[in-house]
Formats: sequence, C-alpha cells, structure tokens
Amino acid sequence: MTTQPKSTHLIPPVGADDHTQGAVSAAVTLVQYGDYECPYSGQAYWFVRDLQARLGDRLRYVFRNFPLTHVHPHAQDAAEVAGPTALPSPAPDNSNDREQGR
Repeated sequence: MTTQPKSTHLIPPVGADDHTQGAVSAAVTLVQYGDYECPYSGQAYWFVRDLQARLGDRLRYVFRNFPLTHVHPHAQDAAEVAGPTALPSPAPDNSNDREQGR
C-alpha cells in the first residue's frame, strides 16, 4: 500500500519580506528561522550550502530573522541591519515619540 505525500502550507507563507534564494517553483522550500548571533544558526550555514549544492534548482531556501534577544543582546540589531522588513514582528509604533519630538 502506498500513501500519497501530503501537501503542507507554511504559515505565514513565503513573501516579499523574506530573504530567499532559489526559484518559487522549486520542489522543496526550506525555511530557517535564525539568529545572527547564535552559534547554531551559524553552523546551519554549511548544512544549507551543502543542500543547495546537492539539490540545485529543486531547493528554495528562505531565511527568517528570529533574534533571541534574551540570550543574544545584539541579535535584534543584526537582524535589522540585515533586512528590517524580514523581522518576525512588526516595528513598534513610535508615533507618540514623533509627536513629542524624539
């Protein structure tokens, strides 16, 4: 008896705010939630590069910033420098600061 592979859907779906490499039509999409200050995220780089080399056009790689600020004090800053639109949470509302001239 064979089973059919199940289709899965990423929530939220990959969008313009994500850092991506590879074709949208790739058979496999790999999403990494990473922290630029995390040594484990850094180690994953070599694994991802190997997968990209092996799978070629069959792989789309997506990196989403996930700064672990409680253990990595500079992670949020690094994520913002790398791409502020890829942050997992919306920017704080600073409208009150603007009104007060800050």
